[in-house]
Order: sequence, then structure tokens, then C-alpha cells
Amino acid sequence: MEITSLPSKNSKPLKKRTNSGLFITLEGGDGAGKSLLIARLEAELKKRSLPLLVTRNPGGTPLGERIRDLILHQKAFPVSSRCELLLFLADRAHHVETLLLPALRERRIVICDRFNDSTMAYQAAGRGLDLQQVKALSSFSAQGLSPDLTLYLDVDPAIGLKRIRKSKQNRLDLERLAFHQKVRKAYLKIALEEKERVRVLDAHLSPDEVFQQAMIWIDQLMHLFTPRCRQDEAHIKAVGC
Repeated sequence: MEITSLPSKNSKPLKKRTNSGLFITLEGGDGAGKSLLIARLEAELKKRSLPLLVTRNPGGTPLGERIRDLILHQKAFPVSSRCELLLFLADRAHHVETLLLPALRERRIVICDRFNDSTMAYQAAGRGLDLQQVKALSSFSAQGLSPDLTLYLDVDPAIGLKRIRKSKQNRLDLERLAFHQKVRKAYLKIALEEKERVRVLDAHLSPDEVFQQAMIWIDQLMHLFTPRCRQDEAHIKAVGC
């Protein structure tokens, strides 16, 4: 699949899906550089005084962080593929209900580290669970919520795993290379099927180049975004947005 890091004449135009704020998700295999990119996006949008929520799935709430630890870091007991899926989706249901939907109703920009696409890639493709069942459960858990824009950071799994070799790894990081190759293949299939939503960034490039690519796509979407507050900094500080 061709990497579509930058807009071209063949690029599908972005369309705003939510009727309030902007919902942007970041996806990618392990070692793709999502965390670094999210930190830079957060700094840039805060510099523009935009109403912003940055969160992660699993996690983002006290309950979500406990579920995250249970799924990814507890080695004292085995977690089956079905159990893993349902734990992820329990977190997502809580996350959407208590954090994402309220923020979008407040016309904020929401940046979320992973969402339903991760479930399709890791649990359906990686674990081999039935795709249609996983799709249905994911949609139910998310109340049908879909991102306005998904930035998928594409990296060769062998390179990504090498990048994180010296960092703290979770259960999914420790899966065999073949598992991560299935995950990447699934992500690229999603990107091919949903060109209006998903933009593929070449995560083999430098962090600066990846950030610049991401901001091009986000800026394309910004003209569709009308925050509740005026965007001059003084007004935002006055009303506490």
C-alpha cells in the first residue's frame, strides 16, 4: 500500500463526522512513535489556545487505568483472547460515556491514543477473533462514535520492536513478530477501506517530519471546527475554556 503522508490530488477530502467537537485518534503498531507525536500535537494545539482533551484507550480515567494495568501489566494470571477483548471494550464503554462524549458536547478537540481500530487490528487480526463480532461489540461499546480523523503511524514491525527493546514492555509488546505483522496488515487494510477518515503517516521518517505531516491533516480539518468559545486567548482565559 502506498504511504499517503501528504495530501495529493487523489486524497479523499476530510469530512467532519461528529456534530460538536473534533475527535482525532492516533493508531499504530508498537514502536511507531505515537506517544511522542501526541505530546507534540498537544503542545502545538495548546499554544493555539484551543479547547483540548488528550486521553488514551485503555486508560484516561481512574477505572480505565486500572483496567489498563490489569490487561497489559499483570502477569500473575493468564488472560484469554476473549477476556482481553471484553476488558478493552469495558474500558472503552466507560471512556466514551464519561469522558469522550462530554468533551465533544463541549466542542473540544479530543485526541485519543488508540480507539476501535486498535481492537480490529490487535484482537481481531492479531488474536484471530471473529472480525464481524469484534466490529459489532466495538461499535456497541463506543455508542457508534467514530473519529473525524485517524492518523495511523505505519512502521515495519521489526523496526518498531527494535525501537522499544530497551523500554518497559507490556504483554502485547512481547508478542512474536508474526503477531505484529498481522496487526500492521490489518491497519493498512482499514486505511485502504476508509480513506475519508484514515491518513497513513510514514513512521520510518524523523519525528519532526511525522509531526509536520500530522499537522497538515489536522489543519485541513480545523476549518470545520467551531469551538464554543472565541479563539482569542484573552477571551478563553476570561471564561475558562
